[in-house]
Amino acid sequence: MKHLSTILILLFVTAQGFAQDVSIKGKVKERGSEKTLEFANVALLSISDSSVVGGGMTGLDGGFDFIAQPGKYILRVGFIGYESYFRDLDLGDRRNLNLGTIALALDAANLQEVVVEGVTSIFESDIDKRRYDVENSVVAEGATASELLETLPSIQMDDEGGITMRGSGEILIYINGRPSNLSGDDAESILSQFPANSIKSVELITNPSSRYDAAGVGGIINIILKKNEKTGFNGQANVSVGTRDKYNAGVNLNYGAGKVNYYASYNYQNRRLFRESDVFRENRIGNSSPFLDQDSYGERTDITHLIRGGFDYNITENQTFGFYAQGNFRDREGFTDLNQRSLDSFRNQDSLYVRNQNDTRESFNAETGLNYNWEIDTLGQQLFTSLSYSRDERTQLENYEQFFFNEANEAVPDNNLIQLNTVPQTSDMYVFQLDYTKPFANGGSLESGLKGTYSIWDRSQEFSQGDLGNNFNPVPIDSISDNFIFKEDVYAAYMSYRNRVGKIGYQGGLRAEYTETIGQLASNDNPVINNYFNLFPSMYLSYDLGVEHEFTANYSRRISRPNMWSLSPLYRVRDLLNLSVGNPFLQPEFTDSYEVGYMKGWERFLFNATVYHRASTNVHTRVIRLAENNVAIQTRENAARRNSTGLELINQVQVNNWWDATVSGNFFYSEIIGDNIEEGFNNSNYSWTVSLLSNMAIPNLFTFQVQGNYRGPIVFPQGEIEPFWGINAGIRKNIMNDNATISLNVSDIFNTRIFRIRNEDTRFVQDRVFNRETRIGTIAFTYRFGGFTDRNNGRNDGDDMDFDDDGD
Repeated sequence: MKHLSTILILLFVTAQGFAQDVSIKGKVKERGSEKTLEFANVALLSISDSSVVGGGMTGLDGGFDFIAQPGKYILRVGFIGYESYFRDLDLGDRRNLNLGTIALALDAANLQEVVVEGVTSIFESDIDKRRYDVENSVVAEGATASELLETLPSIQMDDEGGITMRGSGEILIYINGRPSNLSGDDAESILSQFPANSIKSVELITNPSSRYDAAGVGGIINIILKKNEKTGFNGQANVSVGTRDKYNAGVNLNYGAGKVNYYASYNYQNRRLFRESDVFRENRIGNSSPFLDQDSYGERTDITHLIRGGFDYNITENQTFGFYAQGNFRDREGFTDLNQRSLDSFRNQDSLYVRNQNDTRESFNAETGLNYNWEIDTLGQQLFTSLSYSRDERTQLENYEQFFFNEANEAVPDNNLIQLNTVPQTSDMYVFQLDYTKPFANGGSLESGLKGTYSIWDRSQEFSQGDLGNNFNPVPIDSISDNFIFKEDVYAAYMSYRNRVGKIGYQGGLRAEYTETIGQLASNDNPVINNYFNLFPSMYLSYDLGVEHEFTANYSRRISRPNMWSLSPLYRVRDLLNLSVGNPFLQPEFTDSYEVGYMKGWERFLFNATVYHRASTNVHTRVIRLAENNVAIQTRENAARRNSTGLELINQVQVNNWWDATVSGNFFYSEIIGDNIEEGFNNSNYSWTVSLLSNMAIPNLFTFQVQGNYRGPIVFPQGEIEPFWGINAGIRKNIMNDNATISLNVSDIFNTRIFRIRNEDTRFVQDRVFNRETRIGTIAFTYRFGGFTDRNNGRNDGDDMDFDDDGD
């Protein structure tokens, strides 16, 4: 905390701006109730011809905030199923105008006649993020969160379960706006614990501003879980069945009464998945077999229970207190059968190892938190604070039996092995946050805040081996068994200011973070300590060219801190010829990110183009080294730098009233320089990704959705991941007077999402083919009761959908 005062002195300097525009704010709700109306249309009309000259749309809290030129207008506020509201406005020389709460009355005459047959995009864009409404994604029904993310533009998943966005890794995963310490040594393990139907929306923050954590050089993915708000008791239940034993079920409940809204949900998953791989390695070292040929097949069954609940209490009209709690229970059982053949120069068998693995894993994650929001005045001054705590526990038990066969394929029992590996681990995370917003009379707005994140991970490994020397009774191996504790505390403060000058909008900010880390291996008395202080500036500019016509430019500096799994110096022993280990001396990676964007909208077409450049130093990259005993060891090291330059295009087409399509493409050049690791560790290439999402809502019949993507090659210092593609499709139909929905989908229809990876250096050449089960058929049923509403991404085939965001 001694550094916090230094941070505050550096940051709390207020910028002043001047503007002639008028800031118009307010909130829209339903007359006779406290229900706020999100996505209501607020428009300024010309007095002369009633044409639209400005306006906006209400947010998830029913509030709106937009800029207009001084003058006289007609204000129109409208929402489907409600009577429109009109009011004359004379803005004059005012700088700020708060219209307060505008109440819309139900249109009793037309409410029952409203039939929305059109479709709208799931994509929404803001100054520093893109938001995808995914709560009713047909192609992801019955899937996990990781499988859902793969259907979104800009997102890809690599062979290790890591996520890349616009071709860049080191992505920060948020759940409801908070970092997560859920079990797992990769993003896939974290996300697989959340079923897709528990997710309301996904925010992709490609170039975060100073109000966000500076971590995540590739950006931030914020997953927002469902939480309904509606008066009375209401809810939704769903169940789905997929091919090869994949089962999901869940229920969302809500009770709104007076000043309090209670919500609860439960989701269950039971999923069996297979994985298979083939590896062929040519060794260029002289004291081992010149070729290694191996194949493996494995299955795992995951059973998870996700329980979530909480309440929001309106203390007064402008003060809200919230509480939530969440528990995630997970059990996994699986096996992997591995065959490893050493071949001579004529590719005849020298020897064969058959290695059979059986493992079980039990994990538990609990999280709870409090939040308080105070709308200090009607001008928009606001104070928000939150406190959360999460605890994660996991125990993994691995059993290995290894059998040896000679060149004649004869069993040699004396060379057999029995191994046991127990891997317990725990983690605790505390997060405190305080945010303050202050609008000014000139139309500007100041945001500032403090945040503290305190984390500790404790990971152990107890490895035993039985061989001929101990009569195959496993005894501990001290060189592999150990315990690693890693502690990381991050103290942060930020300030940003935004305003407009005519058609130019700007936002500038600065974030300061002080990081304290310490890693301690039980077998080593010398801890690894790494403390550092960094400043992270950000700047955003926009130029208004007209209605739905805008030019933007932005810059930010980011950091990627090495996580527990990259640092832990404990060997992973699933395959004795292909080991992996963390690097406790890995340093943080820094990235300067630049973007220039252009957006133009027409009646049925929206075009969005972004040119970006990322310059990174101390780049985290995977490195494989082949030892003299033919064992390949993979670890993480800091490459000198990486440069990535690209163009991303997003095109939304409203073909007609019932059919829309979003086509996106990302074309980029990537270069990584790793000469500091080893001579020749440089690589570069051109690559691209293309994605299509098409929605057809046939009136009174069904909704059909198809999604496909293609990903070009991705490079790293010793090779690349080759291109691949895949297509998903699904269909949904409303039944039972629109109170229920039935859907059917198939993912990766042609079974083409197969990873092919090539690694090469002076000591070896290795080709790997890896396939995780992706072609899955699912049928799902959803039932709504008590007036429960569930917004259907605008692709409405009879439903009236409406979820509210989780404000935890």
